[in-house]
Amino acid sequence: MNHTDLANTLQNQPLVSECQEKTRSNLREKFIRINEGVSQHGSSALLNEIYTELYITEGWSGDVCNEHEVRQIESASRRPATQETPIKCNDLFKDKSIRSVLTKGVSGIGKTVSVQKFILDWAEGKANQDITFMFPLPFRELNLLKEKHLSMLNLFLHFFPEVSKQELIDCNSCKILLILDGLDECRLPLNFQKNERVCDVTEAAPVDVLLTNLIKGNLLPSALLWITSRPGAANQIPPECVDQVTEVRGFSDPQKEEYFRKRISDQSLANKIISHMKSSRNLYIMCHIPVFCWISATVLERMLCEAESGEIPKTLTQMYTHFLIFQIKHRDQKYHQKCDADPQQTRESILALGKLAFQQLEKGNLIFYEEDLKECGIDVREVSVYSGLCTQIFREEFGLHLGKVFSFVHLSVQEFLAALYVFLSLVLQNRNLLKNQNTCMELFFRKHSMSDVLRSAVDKALQSENGHLDLFVRFILGLSLESNQTLLRGLIQQTRSSSHRKEKTVKYIKEKIRKNPSPEKSINLFHCLHELNDQSLVQEVQTYLEKEEFPPLGRLKLSTAHWSALVFVLLTSEQELDEFILRRIDSSEECLLKLLPVVKASRKAE
Repeated sequence: MNHTDLANTLQNQPLVSECQEKTRSNLREKFIRINEGVSQHGSSALLNEIYTELYITEGWSGDVCNEHEVRQIESASRRPATQETPIKCNDLFKDKSIRSVLTKGVSGIGKTVSVQKFILDWAEGKANQDITFMFPLPFRELNLLKEKHLSMLNLFLHFFPEVSKQELIDCNSCKILLILDGLDECRLPLNFQKNERVCDVTEAAPVDVLLTNLIKGNLLPSALLWITSRPGAANQIPPECVDQVTEVRGFSDPQKEEYFRKRISDQSLANKIISHMKSSRNLYIMCHIPVFCWISATVLERMLCEAESGEIPKTLTQMYTHFLIFQIKHRDQKYHQKCDADPQQTRESILALGKLAFQQLEKGNLIFYEEDLKECGIDVREVSVYSGLCTQIFREEFGLHLGKVFSFVHLSVQEFLAALYVFLSLVLQNRNLLKNQNTCMELFFRKHSMSDVLRSAVDKALQSENGHLDLFVRFILGLSLESNQTLLRGLIQQTRSSSHRKEKTVKYIKEKIRKNPSPEKSINLFHCLHELNDQSLVQEVQTYLEKEEFPPLGRLKLSTAHWSALVFVLLTSEQELDEFILRRIDSSEECLLKLLPVVKASRKAE
């Protein structure tokens, strides 16, 4: 009949079906279970039993995003759902004109879990059955091939040895989806401008060159492509290479409650936890992130169920401190059948993990490799000691094809341990890691004060253009309180009186609020005051707003600090910012500029 292509397709069909079934089976086995923060192999839950649908929206402003993720979380949590068009994960490639999709989302928001559910649904025959093959290629594994020269064909065979070369060469005859998960974890130099052009899947090239050509469509142009990334790294991809951008927004308020009710079998206890989280706006806003919901459920289930002594956490530092203590106790009971394991060994392990967290936070890395651990004095052969210490904090990835990968369960856990490391370095070693390297002479003679370290932390956070250290500074301020130090007494051999230090630090932060022209940066400073249990500026503004009759704010000539406090109060209030009418407050240009963060968070502004 002279239809060579059709004849080849017919001839290869049994081979394709056999490879497809092997691929489905392997992916189903790999993705059917989820380690929700747990590092131990086999200690997991069925994904379909605990999966809670995430709120995903389509559309992209196209703006370069340099804003830190904490600010994006707070902004997104205030944005009404009517502002965007929601989209279901399994519908991403329903539009036949779309080849490539870029999905953005902050750390821990659920991107990788969404990818896992998407693949599992395909492997189980529930969705996207028009796709012949799905091939997940996570960047955390691609990094391990940094020094390799491979062809696209051999790159695939590294990950999917069960697939024959014929399927990949003749990918025009079947529908293939490639999933590049975790662009923000990429340590390859993706130079879209200078990398050479490669179009042949059998031509060898560095792995970063293969990836840029794949994304551009020079390699496997008929294959579908799904890339996930944190927002800051998403800007590496040229806009012309992306047909659609979506954003994982995490849990909406109803989904937060649904998660706790699924996670906690005792519904009475689940209701108590939900009520407590709602009582603290700082904590409830963070519940936008699924991982934070898991951390909170881990802590509060234990505290409320077992009636442990101590105050129920109301700040981020309290929550993460209890989380760390819980992990240490869990390790001691599991490995030693007692609660009094060697505190020196525990302290050394925490310091090693903290050093890793701090050094990699400065570099912007969330994923670590063996060389990163060695730099911090962690013996890779004994990494189980560290993952055993904090089974739900530091983990070694299992089921990988190419090598070992390590990570903290979430960026916020890394930031907490980094802050703890800086704090312990001062208390135990008289070192201020936030200033230039201390000389031996300084270490011997100079006594660094906690106030010095806290001021250094506040200054470094304010100097960051994208708020890179926003959570870190909140944590280190919270750790300076004697109440939180008491919780950590097993790790700290001595504590320091914090009364005058707190007053000095509160005063310093208020001065920065008065001098700081950026409303966004001021908002984090108010969160810092909250960690120090100081609400004075906020209470002054709230008292004023609660009056039945009040003149326009512009006539009162509010101070910079009170303007910032007003913005903070409006952004953290329980009331939905569906419509913001400026003239109810003051219609002046000055007022508009001061309240821009509130305008941005509103669906409609008049």
